[in-house]
Amino acid sequence: MSKRIPVSAGNWKMNGTNAEVDALCDGLAGIDQIRGVEVVVAPSFLQLARVSDKLATSGVHVAGQNMHAAASGAFTGEVSPTQLREVAGWVLLGHSERRQHFCESEEALNDKVRSALEHRLTPILCVGEQLHEREAGDTEAVLKRQIALDLDEIYLPDGFVIAYEPVWAIGTGKAASEVEAQDACAYIRDRVSQLFDPAKANTIRILYGGSVKPENAGTFAAQPDIDGALVGGASLDAESFKGITQAIADAKR
Repeated sequence: MSKRIPVSAGNWKMNGTNAEVDALCDGLAGIDQIRGVEVVVAPSFLQLARVSDKLATSGVHVAGQNMHAAASGAFTGEVSPTQLREVAGWVLLGHSERRQHFCESEEALNDKVRSALEHRLTPILCVGEQLHEREAGDTEAVLKRQIALDLDEIYLPDGFVIAYEPVWAIGTGKAASEVEAQDACAYIRDRVSQLFDPAKANTIRILYGGSVKPENAGTFAAQPDIDGALVGGASLDAESFKGITQAIADAKR
């Protein structure tokens, strides 16, 4: 089995004016010198083309934060995979904020994952439990359901990316412990192994997301089943994001 290439992904969410995004891109200069990590940033749709141009020679991948499964159609306000593919190579799917605030179902996500792969986009599929589900001891049940439905009858390429994001840790400043994160990511890998096969599961890259900072990124990445991070607020600061990326690289050497 070839070594899994870790990922450092920044989700900028609904943040940043053009000027702020330009400054953030400029601040990421030199991140391509951090070897052994794939770097991804996900700006808002209005700034995808701008960021893609700014980072064209940097080696940084650009991702959409969402997409519709259909290639075209009467879906006002949506962005198709064919449109997205012109300005990005990656896409976030199933982020907890999409699930919670925009009622995305597992069936819809299954369609989106399949469509992204068909259109040569690299998806980052986000999964994770809410606080009441963890407190009830239902973390594994939630992950089992999400993985089974989101990936049902999909051919997974080697290196497919899944981000484990416990909802209670996103934007709260309260990260999961490295043991909690490792246990959940190991369970995700086991479910992929059961649904597909062990060889495929060993290629899957599983990221941790939830209050990731330069100070804790290396601790998470040092865990055997964690292959990087999906970063929210800390990715809006170039030096912080570079620090997280460097910590991931150092942990995986």
